[in-house]
Amino acid sequence: NDKIVSTIVTKTEKPSTVVASKSEVAAINHANWTALLQKNVSKSGLVNYKGFQKDSKAVTAYLNELSANVPTKSTSRNATLAYWINAYNAYTVKLIIDNYPTKSIKDINDPWGKKFIVLAGKNYSLEGIENEILRKMDEPRIHFAINCASVSCPNLLNEAFTDAKLEQQLKAVSKSFINDKTKNTITANKIEVSKIFDWFAADFKTKGSVIDFLNQFSTTKINSNAQVNFKEYNWG
Repeated sequence: NDKIVSTIVTKTEKPSTVVASKSEVAAINHANWTALLQKNVSKSGLVNYKGFQKDSKAVTAYLNELSANVPTKSTSRNATLAYWINAYNAYTVKLIIDNYPTKSIKDINDPWGKKFIVLAGKNYSLEGIENEILRKMDEPRIHFAINCASVSCPNLLNEAFTDAKLEQQLKAVSKSFINDKTKNTITANKIEVSKIFDWFAADFKTKGSVIDFLNQFSTTKINSNAQVNFKEYNWG
């Protein structure tokens, strides 16, 4: 009897193991993007665009991976968020290296509105990914994860966002950006913060005020009636 039970268990376990490994192979893990980022982006967020240009074939290969693995309705929320954050960042890098050298992303013709992104045969723009996909997922921290290739932007993380690490990564980039004294000046009674908090104010007010949001990550406690000003944005 023991032998019979053992045989039945073994037979029923094998198919599920095969299915799991197939789904793992099919899912994009963004490892190739991490490899490119770690090679060409410093821990402080400085981007080596000349390096990315030299690695343009690898960049294109990763973009092809993205095109072959567009999220579906059955894709988890975290995996979907990670996919579109990485897609936004990778295509921003692609835009810059295709137009490099350039002093500013704003010197490129219609950088955010142009539908130069093709994923699974569908055309997208950077602003389309940001406004029609990412912002509609009710996750304001995406604003510290996506990078617009400019000095005043949140730093480009030197690893890909992933399903498994997303929450940890979003917390880290939010804390890093908000407490970066080159991006925001925060005291208890007066703050001068990034224009991101002005442009996308509605995203940060879903559970209170912008100050309430900032206080989730700020190492300096901000008073609720603190004076709020916005810094000039450096697009260099």
